[in-house]
Amino acid sequence: MNTELVIQSAKESIDIVVLKEGRLMELHQLPLNKNVCSVFDIYLARVKRIASSLNAAFLDMGQDKDAFLHYHDLGPYFNSSRNYVHNTINKKSTRWNQLKADFKDNLAKDGLMDEVLKKDDIVLVQVSKEPISTKGPRVVAEISLAGRYLVLVPFSNRISVSQKIKDEKEKKRLVRLIKSIVPDGFGVVIRTVAKNKKVIDLDTDLRNLIRRWMDVHKKLKGSKPPKLISVERSKVLSLLRDSINEHVTKISIDNQTLFDEVKHYLQKHIPEKESIVSLHSTKKSLFSLYNIEKQIKTSFGKSVSMKKGAYLVIEHTEAMHVIDVNSGNRTNKHDTQEENALEVNLQAAAEVARQLRLRDMGGIIVVDFIDMYSAENRKKLTETLKEHMKDDRAKHKILPPSRFGLIEITRQRVRPQITIKTRESCPSCNGSGEIEAPIVLIDQSKEKLDLLATHKSVKNITLKAHPFVVAFLKNGFPSFQMKWSFKNRVILYLEEDDSGSLLSYTFLDHLGKKILI
Repeated sequence: MNTELVIQSAKESIDIVVLKEGRLMELHQLPLNKNVCSVFDIYLARVKRIASSLNAAFLDMGQDKDAFLHYHDLGPYFNSSRNYVHNTINKKSTRWNQLKADFKDNLAKDGLMDEVLKKDDIVLVQVSKEPISTKGPRVVAEISLAGRYLVLVPFSNRISVSQKIKDEKEKKRLVRLIKSIVPDGFGVVIRTVAKNKKVIDLDTDLRNLIRRWMDVHKKLKGSKPPKLISVERSKVLSLLRDSINEHVTKISIDNQTLFDEVKHYLQKHIPEKESIVSLHSTKKSLFSLYNIEKQIKTSFGKSVSMKKGAYLVIEHTEAMHVIDVNSGNRTNKHDTQEENALEVNLQAAAEVARQLRLRDMGGIIVVDFIDMYSAENRKKLTETLKEHMKDDRAKHKILPPSRFGLIEITRQRVRPQITIKTRESCPSCNGSGEIEAPIVLIDQSKEKLDLLATHKSVKNITLKAHPFVVAFLKNGFPSFQMKWSFKNRVILYLEEDDSGSLLSYTFLDHLGKKILI
């Protein structure tokens, strides 16, 4: 199944979309705000207070909300990490690879936080969950640096392999290779994509990770908390690193800087994929070109339509997400209600898996499928849902249907759920229920066009408006577009804007820049 990546830059974020056969599967909005903490960022933090009842500590990382560190998130190598950080800050440790000299006994599994940390202690931590709602970020003290093929774990001496690699011979080969190149004092987790890779690829990836650890070491020297020590490279490149596989056939980008960055990354790390990157330079936005804007509007509402009249109703609460499956006005093509319910449920299973990835829904999800009495059909539904969830990179667990026909899902929650506003307030009445007649919009736009043509002498003009308005202006012979062009002796182009409201419009010059009137 062909997969495409579309990267569009906006004023406040970079939007990355994953399309499978043209269908929207994932949407990632990466904020450009540098002050926002993200997953995998490393901070030097100070203990603000110990919460003995929670067996946890709250840390000051320089953010609006204190970070939460549980005892179990300290990791077995915390004593070694703390000793190394203390020596490095005080410039007692001079080399990045003197980890073994700082090794201490492993931390007890079931200890107490107030026996390990106290107020004003300094801790090196990594963000594992971004701030969500009223909660601050969740952090871990077990630092890890992720590459394309490997994950480097300082203060560890363990080499582990992804469970998705089933071939025992390949596992042994990978472990043997890594043991021969990894420095003392570091552990490594071998990722799934490392399967069948050559030692030179693994060695290059390991060297890059070690270089990042050296940077962490340099920034730690003489540092005072709270301080941001390391950022997870470019968020775009990190997402590409985890998204690119053999099924990705095209990457479209609308920004020259991003294009060069991605091109350079692929040349260096995945040269066989360099040719699939293309720079989009037309006036029409990428999201409009790939029909993404429309898919976003139809996929993020409370009700999500499926084929043949069936639909999902998705409700979000503080405790969990609830999804209800409805057959709607679907006509029964099968002889029995059981067969009809099975068909709708199997269709809904694919859409539920898509919605979880698309909205990045985490925590507890309860899905109310249509009741089925056959144990075989219920088993088939569970297996189908698991199959569709197979490509989901977030950790998840799916339970079999309960006595009430409910399927419970837990999905890793690391960042706030994506919410897209699919309903708009009237731009004219602001919710009062009354607006000006739409024909007034035509008169207004005609007056402004006359003004541009006569006073500003603009000869190539693009009117960007709602698809309904564009269709009206193009309709008939001669159309409004032809009449206005002939009258003002200008070349008038019409461009559909799916993201705008019904009565909003914009004039653009020949360079695609907004014309202020």
